[in-house]
Amino acid sequence: MSLPDLTTYAPHRSATDCGFEGVAVPGLRADFYRRTDGDRIASVGRYSYDGREVLMAWGFTDEEHCRRHSVHDPAAGWQPVVEGCPDVRFVRDGDAPDAPVVGLEVRTPTGGWLRAQG
Repeated sequence: MSLPDLTTYAPHRSATDCGFEGVAVPGLRADFYRRTDGDRIASVGRYSYDGREVLMAWGFTDEEHCRRHSVHDPAAGWQPVVEGCPDVRFVRDGDAPDAPVVGLEVRTPTGGWLRAQG
């Protein structure tokens, strides 16, 4: 399975300091793309942090969750495509559960965590 070819999609919208799973992440940018696929709308979200690609997640707009995703490792490039939504945890400025979010980590297919933070 390969990454979606974004040249076959149209830009839909972009967001800076965007939310991921309902939590705002300063510095995280999301670019969303769409295309018609039969009677459905295929959608891709490409996430970056400080200009570095972090992950892509895709599926269809009528689905509640991502169909597939891939994590970008700065040292090794795009990792293998994984079924479902990415596993994400938030990096906070301190140990308190309500400490401000300053970044995020995404689980790789091998179980490690890649950090995106300023």
